[in-house]
Amino acid sequence: MRSRSIVGPATVTAAAAVALLTAAAATATAAPAAPRTTAPGFLTADDLPPHSTSPWYEGPVSKGLPDPEPFCMTRAIPNTAGTYHRLFGTDYDTHASQVSVKAASPKAAGKLAAKLEKRAANCAADWLRDNPGSTASWDDYGTVDTGDSAHLYGVHTAPPESEHGVNLFAVVRKGAKVTVIRWAEMGTLADAPVAAFRTTTTMAAARL
Repeated sequence: MRSRSIVGPATVTAAAAVALLTAAAATATAAPAAPRTTAPGFLTADDLPPHSTSPWYEGPVSKGLPDPEPFCMTRAIPNTAGTYHRLFGTDYDTHASQVSVKAASPKAAGKLAAKLEKRAANCAADWLRDNPGSTASWDDYGTVDTGDSAHLYGVHTAPPESEHGVNLFAVVRKGAKVTVIRWAEMGTLADAPVAAFRTTTTMAAARL
């Protein structure tokens, strides 16, 4: 499938993004783990696409949204009593996050999932508007037959004279629960482990 390229506005430098993610990981590590009896089930490090030279490390399951919020999802995920998150990292630039929400009903969860899918689909264009002189592209990798719904997207961003970044997003709904997983590293869409991320998506639905 060909990626959709966009040239125009786009984000912070890769170095700044890494700094933000480092700060987010530190915040998550310091936060107390959410009670496992109330939090939705979460992925573990072993569920993520394997890294070629590093193990994955998982933070605690913590209440609320991570700080900063996931790329392209700012103010889209409600921070309610049923919101939890977990951050993941490697020894290198590859990192991931998962945010899960218990909605009021399956219908409300369906609306939230549709909203998050739209955010992922519009991510490259929205990023470009905020980052003049950059380039971006994206792919819709389609649905995964798991849970009540699951949809995958890829986003590539390239600030001028800086590192390229690639993100994979999965939005999964199961009953009244919705989870969004983001995988990211320096690179392009050609570098993204889409097949392995499909497996991760299936595992996320099973754990919800």
